[in-house]
Amino acid sequence: MARKIRSVSRRRRHTRVRKKISGTPDRPRLNVFRSLTSIYVQVIDDLKGETLVSASTIDQDLRKKMKGLNKSEQAKLVGQAIAERAKAQGVSSVVFDRGGYRYIGRVKALAEGAREAGLEF
Repeated sequence: MARKIRSVSRRRRHTRVRKKISGTPDRPRLNVFRSLTSIYVQVIDDLKGETLVSASTIDQDLRKKMKGLNKSEQAKLVGQAIAERAKAQGVSSVVFDRGGYRYIGRVKALAEGAREAGLEF
């Protein structure tokens, strides 16, 4: 049993990061979850324990735009959508929580899309 399971390793990384990162009302946490087919993102106020806004590739609003795009392009659209929704709620800056995933590929595309749409982190 010397082999590590990917999901266990990711959870360890995520808990290690979450010890240091916490969302406040002034600067909530932008949390990312990545599955094999989709990507989900939430803006969370950890003090109240509530999700302020969320977006994903399976949203009814975004699903129409996803046809014909690869996963990274879909993630960028989700990043832009979360930024627009967060700004509508009055959130302009967040703390980025990549969920234990490496900052490459879909996670990076999502972050760049959110930054382009005006979210600061």
